Amino acid sequence: MTDTTRAVDRDLQRLRWQCRRGMLELDLLFERFLDLGYAGLDAAARADFERLLREPDQMLHDWLMQKSAPDDEALRAMVARILATVVPIRPG
Repeated sequence: MTDTTRAVDRDLQRLRWQCRRGMLELDLLFERFLDLGYAGLDAAARADFERLLREPDQMLHDWLMQKSAPDDEALRAMVARILATVVPIRPG
């Protein structure tokens, strides 16, 4: 295992810990996004994801349940990306 691989593994472990929230719905959404979508993010989007994780659980819940939306455009885009990645679209 290279130093870079170890660093990436440590970062993912740290993020997995940060994705553990006080609400099961958030835990499931964030964990699934880490598994399915995080690797495809560029550095700026990864920074936005980490910034999103610093928001309070109730606010995150409202955003991810589409009850409201972040004022910040980058966070709005990240919420949309998470939902597009983890919420399957069911045919009509």
